[in-house]
Amino acid sequence: MFIWIYRVLFLPLWLLTLPSYVLHMRKRGGYRERFGTRFGKGMNVPEKKKGVRRIWIQAVSLGEMLAIEPLLKALSEEESIEIYLTVTTSTGYALAKEKYADLAVGISYFPVDFYFFSKCVWDQISPDVAICAETELWPEHIRQARNHGTPFVLVNGRLSDRSLRRASKIKGVFRSMLVDTTCVYACSEMDRERFIALGAAAERVKTTGNIKVDVMIEPILDVATRSTMRGELELGDGFVLLGSSTWPGEEEMLIKAYRAIREKDASAKLLIVPRHAERRHEIEAMLKVAAEDLRWHFKSRGAPEREIDILIADTHGELRALTQLADLAFVGKSLAPHTEGQTPVECGVLGKAMVFGTGMSNFRSIREGLIQHGAAREVSTEEEAVEALLELSQDSEARSRMGEGGRAWHSASRGAVARTVEGVMSWLDR
Repeated sequence: MFIWIYRVLFLPLWLLTLPSYVLHMRKRGGYRERFGTRFGKGMNVPEKKKGVRRIWIQAVSLGEMLAIEPLLKALSEEESIEIYLTVTTSTGYALAKEKYADLAVGISYFPVDFYFFSKCVWDQISPDVAICAETELWPEHIRQARNHGTPFVLVNGRLSDRSLRRASKIKGVFRSMLVDTTCVYACSEMDRERFIALGAAAERVKTTGNIKVDVMIEPILDVATRSTMRGELELGDGFVLLGSSTWPGEEEMLIKAYRAIREKDASAKLLIVPRHAERRHEIEAMLKVAAEDLRWHFKSRGAPEREIDILIADTHGELRALTQLADLAFVGKSLAPHTEGQTPVECGVLGKAMVFGTGMSNFRSIREGLIQHGAAREVSTEEEAVEALLELSQDSEARSRMGEGGRAWHSASRGAVARTVEGVMSWLDR
């Protein structure tokens, strides 16, 4: 009954929210290319090759597209498999075209989750298995999988504290989607228990681990390349503090920490990579007040033409490269009022000492592993964050030990991709 209520209510509610949706798209930009694929138009889906099975993988954004990279590459190595890839955001679409065009038989936008649009796309892609990542459960998409007799698999399944609270308020709705979900491959045992509590059948929820941990960062920059990039970006050859995927309020904290560090080291630089590049105007307004005496530059405006103190990398898909230029990182979305955190995986893989707040509920098991291996320092307040960043900026030996701890954590934690691929293949074989 729920799916019929959903179908009746979807279109008027979607039309009601359409103006804000269009405004958001204009703000982010880049949505015009292949926009019609959201409604099943211009898909250009190739016919299946004889003896080859097709997997439809959906990832929402640039972050999720990067997260599923190891799984995508592992599945594409199977000669009997072809992959069709869909995304939701324009930044995710741009990254998919740039990085994964050779791995997929097609790339387009995910359809609007209304019966006619979803069915149209399903009929064209006609997958043998459909995969979504993390918490992405779309009622019509899941029902179309059932109607087409196609296994629907949720990989890297996780439920943050906030997601669990929201799902618990509409537990019946969530359960109706989980009933039609063929299998959930959960990030951790805690996530597995949460999915079961919301209505998933226990025998269909497996703990496979977090595939984000299996990421292989390429390219790893050599010393000469890092030095050249630092020079081009006016970051110099001294200490660089990185704000990794920062959210509102955290940039101000980093400026406070940077001022304290500069009193000890006048050559130090601050590199801020905001989670959402479209916040550039908001960040610029803040800088005019909080850093009016400092020299700052936005990377999207080209190479700096003069010496700077702060670089704001308001670009997309460059965090992994820029992390390699830093000596110490603060992981964003982790200080109050934020509670979910951004991924600390890249810092761990690259052996970068890091500091983050207590709000890391999206990465609970990863956080615990990093702390246990001595790779990260957790702080509760802005004042503690400033103090920790200042202390570590002056202690290269401590940073080196933390970096080694990050690499050890990464080595000990891998394997989720292999377990997930094995699970997906089992559904194909059925």
